[in-house]
Amino acid sequence: MSVEVKTICCIGAGYVGGPTMAVIADKCKYLKVIVVDLNKVKIDSWNNADLTKLPVYEPGLKDLIKRCRNKNLFFSTKIQESIAESDMVFISVNTPTKQSGLGAGEASNLKYIESSARSIAEYAVGHTIVVEKSTIPVKTAEVIKNILISSQKGLEKNPSKSFTVLSSPEFLAEGTAIDDLINPSRVLIGGESKTSIDALVNIYKNWVSEEKIIKTNIWSSELSKLTANAFLAQRVSSINSISALCEKTGADISEVAKAVGMDYRIGKHFLKSGPGFGGSCFKKDILNLVYICKLYGLNEVANYWKEVLEINNWQQNRLTNIIVKKLFGTVTNKKIGILGFAFKANTNDTRESPAINICSNLLLEGAKLSIFDPKVKFQEISDSLENFNNPENNSFKTNDSISMASSYEQLANGSDAIIILTEWDEFKAIEWSRISKLMRKPSWIFDCRDIIDPNHFVESDLNIWKLGCGSNIKIIK
Repeated sequence: MSVEVKTICCIGAGYVGGPTMAVIADKCKYLKVIVVDLNKVKIDSWNNADLTKLPVYEPGLKDLIKRCRNKNLFFSTKIQESIAESDMVFISVNTPTKQSGLGAGEASNLKYIESSARSIAEYAVGHTIVVEKSTIPVKTAEVIKNILISSQKGLEKNPSKSFTVLSSPEFLAEGTAIDDLINPSRVLIGGESKTSIDALVNIYKNWVSEEKIIKTNIWSSELSKLTANAFLAQRVSSINSISALCEKTGADISEVAKAVGMDYRIGKHFLKSGPGFGGSCFKKDILNLVYICKLYGLNEVANYWKEVLEINNWQQNRLTNIIVKKLFGTVTNKKIGILGFAFKANTNDTRESPAINICSNLLLEGAKLSIFDPKVKFQEISDSLENFNNPENNSFKTNDSISMASSYEQLANGSDAIIILTEWDEFKAIEWSRISKLMRKPSWIFDCRDIIDPNHFVESDLNIWKLGCGSNIKIIK
């Protein structure tokens, strides 16, 4: 027997929930799609008439919102009514790493998952398909099922209430999320109920070929997401470890990566060296994988994956040390320009951004930072730095130590150095010959994203340091 889905609800209006539901609404005009969140400020931002003020920046997103909002796509704080109206409910809430208690520092905090499940159990009407969309640890579906099943016991007002649980993790890369949703490499659906799986498959089939839709058991689906992120993070740490070796031996990491990537068994993707990986998932998912492995006594496996995180932190601390050494061993009261604070280009997300660690280290060394990012707001930068827990457990107020630059000229004026930490395309077009004249001499550019070509500089007086380049240092005059 087939299940007809007319209305779907997504709990969580963040980086996954908002874009995913926008694409579903755009591709499935027959569906009513409701995105709900307790955060009224966030919901108001999604409903803002000014599409440049959406809470999530993704290329192509505002066009989807413009086409669908208040037609078949709605953003609301009315969680109870929205759940009751829906045939299918997606859970797309945050699952941060626990900061205290059992599994602190590794396990995911499932309080928002539990809260969502309890809300669904209380407010759902009839049969409801519940879909895990958040990045969650293996066996989370069991938690959700237990809550939902428990709610059915002793139901006298609505004995027909029933639930099935599916896992359909997202495989989005921020900055290309809309294209990843419209042209996915695969769609993964795990579950035990064929009719419920088919109901979700029928939604995706409106724009995704069935050959790309993978059906698994629910546990394989959950573990596949953690594994995919762990493998991607592993590649980043691997190439970054080689970047350090390139600098010592005279090799060039871009040349090494190209040669290695042409091997079809390895491939070219995720072989771009940089200041380390960031974002909401990689670190959290690896920590979760480490925790699960320890839980099952697989300590050697846990240690293997933990090293991926160790290399990532080492890379960021290594870059800080290089910068300080090049600036005569001290950055106290020196102005340093930071180009880019988002963890990658084409997103305004700063979660776990390498810039947080690097900037915090420089602030602890006494530097004054001037920061420019085309999409990240100053308050978010300030909050990220003040809330960052550095290894020495030192804390500082950033009010007097950081400022937001409104132009490249303001960033460069009086700076001893400029550090490129995000690979925004617009940074490639900077006229360094003009900018260099505003900087204090000797002036340094630390290119941590390999986006500038020193050979193109004309009439500039700059010291150029490039990550993974064994021919460092290049002095342009």
